[in-house]
Amino acid sequence: MIGKTLRANIIYIMVLLCPLGMAAQSLTQNSISTIAKSDPLIITGAIGTQNTFYNSSAGNGYRSPWSNTLYANLNIQLYGISMPFAFYYSNNNSSFSFPHFSFHIDPTYKNWRGHLGRSSMGMSNYIMNMSFDGVGLEYNGQRLRFGAFYGELRNAINDDPTDPAARAPQYRRMSWGLKVGYGTGENYLDLYLLSAKDRQSSLSEYWQQKVSPQENVAVALKGRLGITRWLSLRGNLGFSAFTHDYRAERIKSPTLDRWDKIFEARYSSLMRIAGDISANVRLKNFNTQISYRMVQPDYTTLGLYYTSNNFQSLGINMSTSLFKKLSLSVNFSGQEDNITRNQLYTTRGFVYSANASLPVTDKLHVSASYSGYRQVQGDGKAHVNDTIRIDRQMSSVTLMPSYSLTGDHYDHIFSLSASYTENKDLNKFDTGISEVKTLAAGLSYSLGLKEWEMDVTTSLSHQQSKGYNSKYTSDVLSVSSGRSFLKEKNLSVSAGLSLCYNQVENRQRMLSVASDITAGYTLKDHVFSLSANFNKYSDTNLSADMSSFGASEFTISLGYNYTFSLMEIKRKAEKKMKNEE
Repeated sequence: MIGKTLRANIIYIMVLLCPLGMAAQSLTQNSISTIAKSDPLIITGAIGTQNTFYNSSAGNGYRSPWSNTLYANLNIQLYGISMPFAFYYSNNNSSFSFPHFSFHIDPTYKNWRGHLGRSSMGMSNYIMNMSFDGVGLEYNGQRLRFGAFYGELRNAINDDPTDPAARAPQYRRMSWGLKVGYGTGENYLDLYLLSAKDRQSSLSEYWQQKVSPQENVAVALKGRLGITRWLSLRGNLGFSAFTHDYRAERIKSPTLDRWDKIFEARYSSLMRIAGDISANVRLKNFNTQISYRMVQPDYTTLGLYYTSNNFQSLGINMSTSLFKKLSLSVNFSGQEDNITRNQLYTTRGFVYSANASLPVTDKLHVSASYSGYRQVQGDGKAHVNDTIRIDRQMSSVTLMPSYSLTGDHYDHIFSLSASYTENKDLNKFDTGISEVKTLAAGLSYSLGLKEWEMDVTTSLSHQQSKGYNSKYTSDVLSVSSGRSFLKEKNLSVSAGLSLCYNQVENRQRMLSVASDITAGYTLKDHVFSLSANFNKYSDTNLSADMSSFGASEFTISLGYNYTFSLMEIKRKAEKKMKNEE
C-alpha cells in the first residue's frame, strides 16, 4: 500500500508542477495510463571524450592541429517522462542544455480522448497542421466521430524595441476548432471548422503600429466514396476567410452581415479556396491514380505553418506486374502557377518517371529507371521575349543489374550501375553555357568469408561531365574490409584504401591516395575507439609547381564513452503489488 500511495503522490506532484514549468520535457506521448504503467524513477547518463590530431604538409591554415571534445549527459526519467541534461565542451567553447518544460496529458476512456496542455488534433491539411496549448476532447466510434478544442496557437513576443537583439514581434494567437465525421475507411465524410484571432492587447502600442493583428475562419470538407470494389474517389476541399488587419473598416453588405457572428468581412479580408480530388482504380495486376489539385492565390489560414498557393496540378500514377515477375510503374505530374493570370509570366513544370524491376533468376536481378523534368515559361499579363524565355529540360537514365552467389564457405555479390544525365536549355537563342552532360558508371564486388565472418568489398567508379567549354573526369578505386575479434566479438577493426584521379581538361590533373583504419573495443559499459586517416595528393600536371607535389594529410582520433545507471526504481508486477498490499 505504501508503494502505491507513493506512486500516486508523485503523479499528483508532477501534475501540479508541470504548468509552473517545473516538470519534465513534454508529456506529448504520455497518457495517464502510460504514466501509471511506467517505472517510477530511472536515472541514466553518459560521459565521453573525443580527441583529434591533424597534420598537413601544406600547412594547417584551415584546420586546428588539435581538437578536444568533452561531453556529459544525464537523463532523469520519472514515470516515463524524460528530463535530459547535457554538457558539451569543444576547443574552449562550452554549452549546457536542460529540458524545456511543457505540459500535456491525454487521458483516454473507451472511445473518448482528452487533451490538456500542448496538444495536437487531426484536422484537414488545408486548414490546420499546428499544435495548440489548451484543452480538447475527441470521440472516435466505429462510424461516428467528433472533436473540439480551444487554445493558444502561439504566444506573444513583445521584446523591448530599443534592444538591438529584439526578436520579431508577434501577437498571441488564440484559436478554437470543431470536427465531425461519419463513415468507415471505405466511405466517409468529415467536416472541419477553425477560427483563429490575434489578441491585439498582447503587444505594446509601439509594436501594434508595426504589425497587423490577423483573423481567420476556415472550413474544410474531406471524404471518400467507394463506387465499386475497384474504383474509389477521394476529395478534400478547404475554404478560408482571412483578414490581414482586423482594425480595417468593415464591409457593409446585407449578404455579409448574415455571417458577422462568425466572421466580420473587412477591406483587408480575402476569401480563397483550395482543394484536391483523385480517382483510384485497383485491379488484379494494375493500379492507377489520377489526381487534380488547385490552391488559389493568397490562400492563407492561421492554422498552417506554411502553404504554397497560386498553382494547379494534375498527376497520374500507374503500376502493374507482368508475368508475376516484371514490375512496372509510370508517374507524371504537371503544375502551373498564375491561375488568375495576374502575373507577368506563367511557369509550367512537368515531372515524369518510369521504373522497371525484374528478378531474372534467384541470383540475377535487373532494374532500370528513367526520370525527367521540364520547365517552360509562358505568357501572362505580358508577352515573354523569346530571347529570355525559360525552357529547360533534365533527363536521366539508370541501369542497375546485380548478381549474387551463395556457397558453403563464400558469398559473392556483383553489382553494376550506369547512368546518363543531361541538363539542356531548349531556348533556341541559348549559347549552351548552362548545359551539362554526365555519364557515371560503377562496378562493385563483395566477397563474404563465412569462416572468418568478414567481408571484403572492391569498387571501381567512373564519372565524366561535359559542360560549356569544360570537361571533368573522376575515377575512383577502393578496397575495404572489416571483422570482429575475441570470443565476445567486442573488438571490431575495419580498414580501407582508395585511389582517386580527377582531371579538369586543359587545367588540372590531381592524383590522391587515401587510407583509413578504425578500431573499437567494448568493455561492459566502456567503449574505446581509435581511427586514423592518411591522405596523399599531388598535381600531376607537368607544369605544376613542385612545392605542391607530394602534399599529405594525417588525422588520428581517440575516443572514449562510458554509459552508466545511477538509480533504477522499477515498477513492481501487479500480482506482487497486490500481495504486498
